[in-house]
Amino acid sequence: MPGLLRGIARTAAIAGTATAVSNRVSRRQAGRWAQQEESQAAPAQGAYAAPAPPAAAAPPPPAASSMDDKISQLKELGELKAQGVLTESEFEAQKTRILNS
Repeated sequence: MPGLLRGIARTAAIAGTATAVSNRVSRRQAGRWAQQEESQAAPAQGAYAAPAPPAAAAPPPPAASSMDDKISQLKELGELKAQGVLTESEFEAQKTRILNS
């Protein structure tokens, strides 16, 4: 029974972390796209400006993890290890994955 509870807790913690990271990336991308749209719309609003041809949508930038994201993920991993949810080997594997991403 303790093994089952540990597995459930680990799954919940990993899913929660993945959801938080995914939401953070989505918000950041939405902000970048809005900023790009504003910067493209600003020059077209000049007086007597000729209508600009419709611009092709720029491909979204790759979702690169910033150092702040990595640090927050590592802190969460440390808390999970301190709570006993992750073993030492699981902690090291996840830490390596985050640092190499």
